[in-house]
Parts: sequence; C-alpha cells; structure tokens
Amino acid sequence: MTSFALNGSEKQELLDRFLRYVKVHTRSSETSDTFPSTECQWDLLRMLEKELGDLGLEEVELDAHGYLFGTLPSNLPKGKGSPVIGLLAHIDTYTGTEGENVKPQVLSYRGGDIPLQGPTGQVLRASENPYLESCLGHTVITSDGTTLLGADDKAGVAEIMTLAHWLIRHPEVHHGKLRVGLTPDEETGHGTRFFDVPRFGAFAAYTFDGSVLGEIESETFSGDSATVTVTGFDTHPGKAKGKMINAIRAGSWLIERLPSDKLPETTEKRESYLHPYVINGEVGQISIKFIVRAFNEPELFEREEDLKKVAKETEAAFPGVKVDVDIQESYRNMKVVLDKYPQVVNLAMEATKRAGLDPTLTYIRGGTDGSQLSFKKLPTPNIFAGGMNFHGFHEWISLEWMAKAVETGLHLVQLWSEVEVPDGAKP
Repeated sequence: MTSFALNGSEKQELLDRFLRYVKVHTRSSETSDTFPSTECQWDLLRMLEKELGDLGLEEVELDAHGYLFGTLPSNLPKGKGSPVIGLLAHIDTYTGTEGENVKPQVLSYRGGDIPLQGPTGQVLRASENPYLESCLGHTVITSDGTTLLGADDKAGVAEIMTLAHWLIRHPEVHHGKLRVGLTPDEETGHGTRFFDVPRFGAFAAYTFDGSVLGEIESETFSGDSATVTVTGFDTHPGKAKGKMINAIRAGSWLIERLPSDKLPETTEKRESYLHPYVINGEVGQISIKFIVRAFNEPELFEREEDLKKVAKETEAAFPGVKVDVDIQESYRNMKVVLDKYPQVVNLAMEATKRAGLDPTLTYIRGGTDGSQLSFKKLPTPNIFAGGMNFHGFHEWISLEWMAKAVETGLHLVQLWSEVEVPDGAKP
C-alpha cells in the first residue's frame, strides 16, 4: 500500500497556505441581497483562481456567482476509467463573529492553557478543550482572540489545494478525474443556491469541512429557519396608558417561554432545538430570527409547533399584539440520500483507516453544503478538516490533523481510481 505521509516541507506548505488564506477577510452576511453575500469573498476567490491555474489544474473557472471550479485530469492507463470525484470546501467565514484582520498565532503545543495574545486577554483553556491533550507536540494555530481564526473552512481549502499540488508532483500515483470546487456563502445556508451539479460533473463529492481527527460525517440535522414578527402599537410614552402595545416586551415574553429543554445550550447529541439568534425592531414591531434543528422531520415539525404554540400564547397574554410565524425550509438530513450510496461513505472510512487513523462514522449537529448537494443528486459526505471551536474567538487547529486530512484525501482518490464507472457516471 502506498504511503502518502506528508514530509516536513509539505506540511510547511500546507501551513503557509492556511495562514495566507485566513488573513483574507471573507465573512459572509445573512442580510445581503447579493450572491456572494459580501464583496470581500471575491478577494480570496480570485486569489485561489490564480493559484489553481499556477498549480496546473485545467478548466479553472470562476463564475458570476462565485463558484470556483477546476479539474485535475485522470492519469489512469489508457482505456481505464473511474468515476469523477469532487473535492469541496467553502471560503466564507461565519456571519456572526468578526473575521477581519485575523492575526494567526502559531505555536508548538507543550500542554496547558494557551494565552491568546490580543488585547482582550483571552485564554484557550485546556480544561475546556480536551482534544488539546491529544495534540501535545503538534503545531497548533489560533487567532489572537479578537477574531475567529477561519479554520472553518479555510483549513479545508488549504487541504484540497495541498492535495492537488501533491498529486501533480507525484504523477506515478494514479487517480481518476478530480473536480475541485471552492464555494461562497456556506455559512448563510445558501452556499449551493446556484451550484450547477451537472456542470460540476462529478459522480460523488466530499466536503472537507469537519472537525475532529478521523471523523467522517454522513448525517446532519434537518434544518428550517423561522421569522417571528411581533406587531404592537407605538405611541408617545408620556401618553401611553391604555394605548401602547410594546412589541419588545411581548417578544421578550415569547422567548422566555420557549421550552427550556429544547435550546442549543440545553441539548446535545441527537436532541433537537429552537434557537433565537437575531432580534431587530422597536416598540411598534420586532422580528426574531430562529433556526430549527432536528435529525428527523417529525421532531423538526414538533419544534415548529412549539414555536407556533408560544406565538398564540403571546397574543393571548398581550391583547392587541399580532404574532406571525413564517417558516422556510433550509436543508434536510443527507443520510436519506447517502444511505443509497454506501460505497461513497465506505471508501471515505477505508481511506481514513489507510491514513493510519481509527475512523469514526458520525453526525453533524449542524449543516453542510453536502446536505443540499446530496439532494441535488451529488452524494456528498463530510471529511474531518481538523479545526475546533468553530465560529468563536477560541477556534484552533492542529497542523498535524490537517496533514492527516490531506493524507486521507490522497488515499480516497486512489481508492476511487480502482472503482469501475457506474452507470450514468462520467469518467
């Protein structure tokens, strides 16, 4: 069996790529009407477009919606075909946390707490991060505590670029046709809105957007979004007796009466939740944005009924208040699709094992572009990328875990090169 262990210089290239990418501001926005949702995402996309071309990939194309595709042609012996496989990562960072002027902190981890060197004086505490113990002697990267780091998902971007570069430098390693896809706006939940699956042309794909070393994720929450609009009546507070109907108070009452055991901060594992995360407005009217999450639709609908029930109770408790609940479907559990393509997941598990790891098949308490792509007939499980504490100032990543993600990807594409082309797949 071929060894794909990255050497010291290859790991340094991986680190250099990652540090270069996280310094480019790419925070997406849920309130924008454009796609991509922020202009700054184009900066990294154009940088990556040039890098893909410089590496020697073919068919490099950055389209009007910010999807960057490229092709690494098959080098299989003449007459042998294998399915086209896609490698995907998103370039945007979380909408809710500052991601501009990222100052990466790189250290050789020797144990204990990690002080973050920014002016806020934050500390990454070992007691709150048990996986740090398994990273003794690793190169660990954090931010300075004033921004997120951006490992979600610039780690995946760096890993795919490194994987492609490695294959180009090692033509003796056979692989089928590979399609690279680097995409915007995953964090808004709309990252696949204009993703053209037929144009991408893959039989299956993998997002490098997971977390813990060795984890392969084949299941996600099913997710919906909800907007609750609370309408009251505003008037001068000095003459408000018997007239004012305060939408802010009514909305606060509604939030307080959400089921306390069905919130993100009180649930874990496969438990569902309701999550109010944005409030806007004033006395006359407010809007509250919710996300609704469950691993199956019946439980998802139960949480939505909880919300509707509290809305009616709010109207009863505040005469004159009107509460409207608008629910929009976001994505569904990709397991429904992936169970029909066991080979796609099984090869990822085998590749992880060949990289010297103990693979774990698990689920995401969240979403991924792979959910929507799977339902668009591109089965797409998720591979670990090595980052931890996504979306927050305490985000961190191990370079050694990133290298293992690259090595897992290399084994994966070699395994797929040994697979015959299924009916309907394009070689």
